[in-house]
Amino acid sequence: MTELRLMWRNTRMVVLCAISAALYAAVLVPFKVVPLIPGVTELRPANAIPIVCSFLFGPAAAWGSAIGNMIGDFFGGVSPGDLFGFFANLFYGFIPYKIWEIISRGEGPVIRSPWIAVKYFAACLAASVLCADFVGWGDNLLALRPFSLLGNVIIFNNMASAMLLSPFILAAVYPRVRRGRMLYEELMPEIKPAPMPRKTLGLALLVAGEVGAWITGNLLSTGYWTPGFLPAWMAAAPYDKSVAMIVSPFMLLAVVGLCLM
Repeated sequence: MTELRLMWRNTRMVVLCAISAALYAAVLVPFKVVPLIPGVTELRPANAIPIVCSFLFGPAAAWGSAIGNMIGDFFGGVSPGDLFGFFANLFYGFIPYKIWEIISRGEGPVIRSPWIAVKYFAACLAASVLCADFVGWGDNLLALRPFSLLGNVIIFNNMASAMLLSPFILAAVYPRVRRGRMLYEELMPEIKPAPMPRKTLGLALLVAGEVGAWITGNLLSTGYWTPGFLPAWMAAAPYDKSVAMIVSPFMLLAVVGLCLM
């Protein structure tokens, strides 16, 4: 994750970060008036933007996603949970290109075959699940909303945009950006990729952590699983304490995996 720090030394990457944030916020804000769950989340076709920008601009898109979401939150009412939304969207813009470096075998993210489509789906799903986990876990820690509410709606919202909109935008934009030599690999040649065994281990830890967090978070917050090893006061409804206790290690595991990638 060192590129998240190094990119701020590169003027062009900073400009691309600002462009990514502005695009994301510009599409987010108008749809604030189309809520899926009032007071919780709205229809978000803007979620296609971080996916597209991630494949193009790498770490600049990660920061742009976080900053753009923060700007959008100002128009929907600020709450303590917005801090978790900031980091969730940072991961949402960071994960696609990092996973693509591992699984792409040098192919571009434009879907030209079923196998590329499968890999593209996997990268987007991993980004969507950790984003949902982080927001659901964070709001649960603050006792604002149950994990199961946000942990599922956000995945659906993110994947709908990633699969229905992002592929068409990438097909139109990616070849032109590559010809213009504006992809993040060309703008930041100083980034030295981690050894493949380390990145593969990081990917395995990321997937294990985010899937474990999603499964346990849903089971606990809906009351389908009550761990017998927890004291009764911690395992009682609304289950926020049991979710905090059980899900937090999985979240840590996922973040460690990202650091290794």
